[in-house]
Amino acid sequence: MKIEEKKRITEDLHGKFSRSKVVIATDYKGLNVEAISDLRKKLREFEIEYRVVKNTLLDRASEDTEAALIKDKFKGPTAIALGYKDPVVPAKILMKFAETNKNLIIKAGVLNGKVLDFNSIKALSTMPSREILLSMLLSAMNGVSASFVRTLGGVPKKFLYVLQAIKEKKEAA
Repeated sequence: MKIEEKKRITEDLHGKFSRSKVVIATDYKGLNVEAISDLRKKLREFEIEYRVVKNTLLDRASEDTEAALIKDKFKGPTAIALGYKDPVVPAKILMKFAETNKNLIIKAGVLNGKVLDFNSIKALSTMPSREILLSMLLSAMNGVSASFVRTLGGVPKKFLYVLQAIKEKKEAA
């Protein structure tokens, strides 16, 4: 590979590391081309990039980015998943794929400046997606206002019941 091409790849990766919300490093040793293509296809559906790059280029490209926190994991066959939107989705797809393909090993990840080990990525994969969390928040906010309206509507209703009871008591007397 020529030096110009290496520089281009490094600059491209550096920009992607800077833009990504989550970076997950994996060991793909033992996976055949068909399995890697299947994984890439699943990830691409959610606009997640999965790249196999030389470790020296990964090391250089990660400088001055959050991905530099996992530089020590760029050893052996390394592929990286770059998630630009929802950080939960790459973790879900990789964990699900790793369950059926034992050769895929999830090394580590970076999310919001924090290093994620395998257990943290596994925990991240069990979280609901961003859209589901937003809908849960919206329904909770909607529920509060609806119950507040019912409470406010109940006060005049109970006052009317008291007045009706007083009226019936006076009519009976």
